Amino acid sequence: MGFDAATAAVQAALDAGARYADARVMHRRYESMSARNGDVEELAQHESIGLGVRALVGSGWGFHAVPELSDAAARDAGRRAAAVATASARVPGPPIDLVPVDAAVASWASDCAVDPLGVPLSDKGDLLVGATATMREHGADLAEGLYQIWDTTKWFVSSEGHRIDQHIRECGGGISATSIGDGETQRRSYPSYRGQYGTTGWELVTSLDLAAHAARIAEESRELLTAPECPAGETDLILGGEQLALQIHESVGHAIELDRILGWEAAFAGTSWLDLARLGSLRYGSELMNVTIDPTIPGALGSFGFDDEGSPAVRRDAVREGRWVGVLAGRDSAAVAGLDYGGSVRADGWARLPMVRMTNVGLEPGPHTLDEIIAATDDGVLMDINRSWSIDDKRLNFQFGCEVGWEVRNGRRGRMLRNPTYTGIGPVFWRSMDMLSSETVAWGTPNCGKGQPGQVGHTGHPAAPARFRGVRVGVRA
Repeated sequence: MGFDAATAAVQAALDAGARYADARVMHRRYESMSARNGDVEELAQHESIGLGVRALVGSGWGFHAVPELSDAAARDAGRRAAAVATASARVPGPPIDLVPVDAAVASWASDCAVDPLGVPLSDKGDLLVGATATMREHGADLAEGLYQIWDTTKWFVSSEGHRIDQHIRECGGGISATSIGDGETQRRSYPSYRGQYGTTGWELVTSLDLAAHAARIAEESRELLTAPECPAGETDLILGGEQLALQIHESVGHAIELDRILGWEAAFAGTSWLDLARLGSLRYGSELMNVTIDPTIPGALGSFGFDDEGSPAVRRDAVREGRWVGVLAGRDSAAVAGLDYGGSVRADGWARLPMVRMTNVGLEPGPHTLDEIIAATDDGVLMDINRSWSIDDKRLNFQFGCEVGWEVRNGRRGRMLRNPTYTGIGPVFWRSMDMLSSETVAWGTPNCGKGQPGQVGHTGHPAAPARFRGVRVGVRA
């Protein structure tokens, strides 16, 4: 049924004058549950199916989507997409080319040992209820738990001969404890402020062992209420892997999106400080900085077999030994920039136009361990688990806050610190990285926003603890 509707839509767009067309049928099931203070708070279950069609006429794209798969509806969607493209082409502009890609006929499915939608709701509820009850027993004023599941099947057809189906299952979850004191509120989360997510089955949630960490994070949230404030000044900064994953997401991942670099997202998401003329020569960071774009990582949240233009998943370098060498691109943006690859275009549903999105953008492992980094630091601060983020629309100047910090003195971890923050300028910050751990985790971000209308993307960020020299931390009085 999916292939039939997509094929009919593509043919109708060609018959209406399109020189290229593609169509995606998407069927998605979603489930989430949240618990608070030992009780289930909300259960959400949604299901949707529909068809989205792109058509290219001259220099204009057109898009139309419908929530049904009948032959008549599919053909009408194809004609409407071509009509929008024809109208768009009336606006003067350079011709749009597409970087060539082999027309694949293929099937792909993510690895999944335990179907997350097949796990009984009672078992999932017991997990969250038990963990939040434990956090309350150990002093948390507010104890919360959450899991989310996405089960997506896609059928893709293009006028170039693509015929691809994919089955992608994603899930994850986490817990958080909030304690309230005299004029102070503190939160501790596990394993991340939003949980950990991947393109895999319920085995991921089981491996997190949420219940085993509930008491600890509740007690740490209370301890933070009376911990000393993070001091202000310049010092050596050690970031935990979860926080470094967000640093990569905000100051590398978005910055290397080619549509931002070309100015196509300027009206809403912003642009980028990067200049294409310096691709291949710009010093982005230190020689320890090796960032890859890799949608082939098993289980990572930004993994797939093919993107939403039919380009196969391929690992590429974004930064190699500190030098900027690659971007996240689509077939049209790559052609404009004179590049020979796309592969990073996705939509968050059948009713949205595919756009350049992060896949798995992360650091390759370094040669150190966290213990070695701490031992080598005479005077610094260790920060972990994101609490807040702010970055300008060029993805250059940033300020981030973390849930927890620790003093590092004479190679030892010392006192816990509350309200730790740090600030910097992207390339200056990355050039100061002089130690990087090998203890890599592919952190999943299920809430990356972009586009008009807004779309929520799922991205992955392999990261490990690292040290940065001479970073401004804390808030000056």
